[in-house]
Amino acid sequence: MMTGSVEALRQVGGLQVVMVRIGSETFALDAGMVREIIDPISTTRVAGARAHLDRVMNVRGNVVPLADIRERFGMKPEAVTPDTRFVVIEVGIAGDPVVVALVADKVFEVTEVQTGTAQQVPKVGTSWRPEYIKSIVKCGDDFVILPDVERILN
Repeated sequence: MMTGSVEALRQVGGLQVVMVRIGSETFALDAGMVREIIDPISTTRVAGARAHLDRVMNVRGNVVPLADIRERFGMKPEAVTPDTRFVVIEVGIAGDPVVVALVADKVFEVTEVQTGTAQQVPKVGTSWRPEYIKSIVKCGDDFVILPDVERILN
């Protein structure tokens, strides 16, 4: 049985996405939510914050939380490399727009995926947490993850 989000994606058709690598996985972020992609800048740790949202940074004079979603997918932390980027996105959380940056190990390209190929996360054989994934879609010969960013950040 399909979930509502997978079924809804199948009906959308093409979706412009920004392809990023986080850990060993490739994620497709809806391009409509991406505000900008910046080089890593200094951050400030926030005492008592959740592990995946424990820093803030100054983006054009605004305080923006920095999310490292590796923890949500059971991945180990990684050091910043020359390919690391902060992807600043706007996502609706509880009905309000929230600007947050995601740590990406590499940003590849903006491309289109066909949401008609959307599949649910397999129940066996993956370490992915299905509650954080809207669906898996085909991009070329590979499968990429469409994350449920709102759920990941909550």
